[in-house]
Amino acid sequence: MSFQENLATLPSIDHLSSLNITDNAGNVIHHIPAAPGKLGSLKLYNALAEKFSNTLNAEAAEYGLSLFAEHVADAETNPGKHPNIDLLFKVKQENLNLTLQPVNA
Repeated sequence: MSFQENLATLPSIDHLSSLNITDNAGNVIHHIPAAPGKLGSLKLYNALAEKFSNTLNAEAAEYGLSLFAEHVADAETNPGKHPNIDLLFKVKQENLNLTLQPVNA
């Protein structure tokens, strides 16, 4: 399925203003706002939070990459163009364990 088709299957994010990703010390290392151009990523990361009990690890990252679908190849050839996909690559490659914190509006 395409990214847009995958998004259609994910839970609503109408109640969110953003999502923070924190390290083990509680520091916010990545932030996804509810803003134009970021809503798809916010919806995807929120779905990861729900499915993986707010944990972003290698397994969750692999699943997230599958949901980003056709955008993954572009992210691989253009590092920095898709920071939300780049983070999933990093989590998977470095076997990180981060925390997903959806922020209610």
